[in-house]
Amino acid sequence: MNFPIIRFLWVSIIHTVFLGCGSEKVISVETDKTETLPNIIYILADDMGYGDISGLNENSGIRTPNMDRLVEEGIHFTDYHTNSAVCTPTRYGVLTGKYAWRSRLKTGVLWGYDEPLMEADRVTVASYLQSCGYTTSCIGKWHLGLGWQRKDASRPIRKYEWDNVFLEGDDSNVDFSKPVTGGPSELGFDYSYIIPASLDMSPYVYLENDRVVELPTAFTPGKDQEVDGRGVFWRSGEVSPSFDFEDVLPNLTRDAVAFIEKQAGKEMPFFLYFPLTAPHTPWLPTESVLGHSEAGTYGDFVVLVDEMVGSILNMLDRLDMAENTLVIVTSDNGAHWTPEDKERYAHRANHIFRGQKADIYEGGHRVPYIARWPDQIRSGSESSQVMCSTDLLATVAGITGVPLPAGAGEDSVNMLPAYLNPNLKEPIRDHTIHHSLHGHFAIRKGKWKLTTRLGSGGFSDPRELPGNGDDLGSLYDLVVDPGESENLYGRHPEVVRSLEALLEKTKLENLK
Repeated sequence: MNFPIIRFLWVSIIHTVFLGCGSEKVISVETDKTETLPNIIYILADDMGYGDISGLNENSGIRTPNMDRLVEEGIHFTDYHTNSAVCTPTRYGVLTGKYAWRSRLKTGVLWGYDEPLMEADRVTVASYLQSCGYTTSCIGKWHLGLGWQRKDASRPIRKYEWDNVFLEGDDSNVDFSKPVTGGPSELGFDYSYIIPASLDMSPYVYLENDRVVELPTAFTPGKDQEVDGRGVFWRSGEVSPSFDFEDVLPNLTRDAVAFIEKQAGKEMPFFLYFPLTAPHTPWLPTESVLGHSEAGTYGDFVVLVDEMVGSILNMLDRLDMAENTLVIVTSDNGAHWTPEDKERYAHRANHIFRGQKADIYEGGHRVPYIARWPDQIRSGSESSQVMCSTDLLATVAGITGVPLPAGAGEDSVNMLPAYLNPNLKEPIRDHTIHHSLHGHFAIRKGKWKLTTRLGSGGFSDPRELPGNGDDLGSLYDLVVDPGESENLYGRHPEVVRSLEALLEKTKLENLK
């Protein structure tokens, strides 16, 4: 392999501490050249598909010049997958390097009042980089649960799910004046400015460093997409009086840009985890981008996402920080782009891939992944390496040169060689596990993808399912059939048996 070598000179011993659960955690590292460590900005769009970015899809009905710029100036991966086809478990995997189905969350997602999913002793990307001398920040949509404090200790906090209606006057039993537990501050982030969950889930509040910025003393009756338009939807519930749904994405971006500006001139590098609220519902493009796409309100909202990415890039340019900053843009799962949307628009949010958000099919979890690091990554490059969202932790460890603590990042693989050498053909990942909203599994190894139970596992219309008695399982050759149109399950029983055995073996590993 012929790719740049990153040299970091370590001058102090890495100290470790043994935590109560027996895991080992790095707590202090110093280098004599901290300026050689790159800043890292990880931008996680919400429900954005591979086909939404015009630099990756020439037939896109959306123009995305800022993300296209990253494609031109960095590397994009054509076979990148989220560890889940929905948001909460993907976020868990991104930050921990562990498949979320190994956690208590086996299906579905969390809600705004749910307790924390992250284990208290879990090493995260943030806590690891913090131990390596990084200033760490989380700005955006959290959606990993929070430890809300009760007003009345004798009563539980009310839970809300798909069809539960929050009526005006209902009491959640949350004391919003008290700090939350189990949030970003306890998981390695020096600074955080977040909303609790998706922008269509109450409570609708901002939290800064684990405290609600403005108490939710008001009530929103919500928006009904059947009445207010496709994608213009949020649930009824508690809301801060000045909470402006239309301004949430721009507001979070302003805070992210301000955080970057504050790091200018500082010796220590920074890590910014920037999980966006868009283009997940509610689709709320600002007036400045209305009509700027050929994909309706959703497409216009993606245009706004692209402008927010541009705000980050522009600040890096202004501060002369771009050269040694690794910027990553990806998505937490595929787009929610229905058969009706496909009938209405020529745009294909999930590109050539079958299915959509929540599905076990490729459209549920194969998403864009773009990385720019001018000091190290060759501009305009492309890699076909199979990658997973759990790989971030091991990859940043590859960048710093500091080994991960024992037991951390069980399902994370160091993909740095692929960033630096786009021509690398030997697979780095041996195999990858996919997971749907309803808990369906699939396994990918080489060109083969096996789904042990066929079905959408999510939102796909029955018209998109193959039928023909293939409900026992599916096997696809993704090299020749990335659209998963020809089920080879019955033709290659030896491949099916091998992958079934590997899937079961993997599911039994790292059960801690």
